[in-house]
Amino acid sequence: MKNKQQNILIIGAGLCGSLLALRLGQRGYNVTVFEMRPDLRKTDISAGRSINLAFSDRGNKAMKLVGIEDKVKALCIPMNGRMLHDKEGNTFLSNYSGREHEYINSISRGELNGLLLTEAEKHDNVTIHFNKKCKSVDFEKTTALFQDYNTKKEFVEDADAIFATDGAGSAMRKSYYLGKKFLFSFSQDYLTHGYKELSILPTKTGDYKTYKNALHIWPRGAFMLIALPNLDGSFTVTLFLGYDEGEYNFNNLTTPEIVTEFFQKEFPDALELMPNLVEDFFDNPTAPLGTVKCSPWHYKGNTLLMGDSAHAIVPFYGQGMNASFEDVVEFDAVLDKHEGNWETVFTEYEKNRKKDTDAIADLAIDNFHEMKDHVGQAIFQEKRKIEMALEKEFPKDYSSKYSLVTFNEHIGYREAMLKGRAQDKAILNMLSDGVISPTGNMKDILNKVKQETEAILEDDRVAGLK
Repeated sequence: MKNKQQNILIIGAGLCGSLLALRLGQRGYNVTVFEMRPDLRKTDISAGRSINLAFSDRGNKAMKLVGIEDKVKALCIPMNGRMLHDKEGNTFLSNYSGREHEYINSISRGELNGLLLTEAEKHDNVTIHFNKKCKSVDFEKTTALFQDYNTKKEFVEDADAIFATDGAGSAMRKSYYLGKKFLFSFSQDYLTHGYKELSILPTKTGDYKTYKNALHIWPRGAFMLIALPNLDGSFTVTLFLGYDEGEYNFNNLTTPEIVTEFFQKEFPDALELMPNLVEDFFDNPTAPLGTVKCSPWHYKGNTLLMGDSAHAIVPFYGQGMNASFEDVVEFDAVLDKHEGNWETVFTEYEKNRKKDTDAIADLAIDNFHEMKDHVGQAIFQEKRKIEMALEKEFPKDYSSKYSLVTFNEHIGYREAMLKGRAQDKAILNMLSDGVISPTGNMKDILNKVKQETEAILEDDRVAGLK
């Protein structure tokens, strides 16, 4: 029986929750969303959370699904590559792809979230309530306990199915864990680094102070600074730094003098663009970076974790939001096949999806080390040169690991990871053995890379790593 009048409860109206509400609303379900924060379209609640995000093909697949691709495009600033800044202030643009049409975009979290909420609310069968915090979920009864922020009154909501899209600190995941009603596995791993948001403000005339269409990186081995452009001419700058390791760390950057000295020494060209550095540094919080993995994501046909509540990742592949949006696309495809039976839908969705979200979590940690350190190394730069040349000359025959993950939305993250890692290994091995070089014949290099990649993948299969 397909009862479309089923009542769906969504906890959390962030990026994933608002997209899910929009999609289920389009499918005809009665959807009620409860969000603990105020309506971000009416108040600024961005403090300390990443203000802008990298939006790419996997996320765009979801925008196509709900029919708002053009509205989202209007909020995007294309970033064609990484602009690397060394200590002397020299810059080097490293493209993301050898194919012209492949790039990622900087997008405002607030603008995108606001658009999704507005689109969802266009449906009479979708209702969104703000300032309502979820305290716990009774997954056996399919009910959730909320508290109103203003009146402090508590109330219970029931539904035919509950979706928790309430982020890395999910109340429903906590209820799974504390409920001890089924075997629930959960891990939360923090990096020894934290992050702090800073900013490069626009010029007096509202222009960009540095190159607009790139993701800027100042790689420094143990730490780094990155900057993403905003539509108003500013850049959101993020410092990734150890809490207590190294000469400078978050625990000892305690005075304006030390902070300025640190930037003068490590990021002099960035400091020139940031007269507001000290103010930002002490106004904005330092936040941790962690990975959450858990299973199962669902309890019978009653409840399901989605987005960061199921699989929070560190931000270094620019795939957190894209992965959560792709969750909705994958879920929608399973719903097409098994609509009417939530338990089958939830089970099938998790079976299809978990291997990919585990893979992107691991890739994001790999990319952390790549961005802060490897991008500054000569052999890595040679590898990128070869990959760009291969993508340019043989656009259909070669895709780097980055391209496989970011631009090949038709393959899963796990497949992209296995193939991409094998390719990386093949190229680095052959570069260090002198078998290939960036000045070599590209057709010849392509064949060698393909052969060596296959051999590595075969070894992995034999060793049971695949």
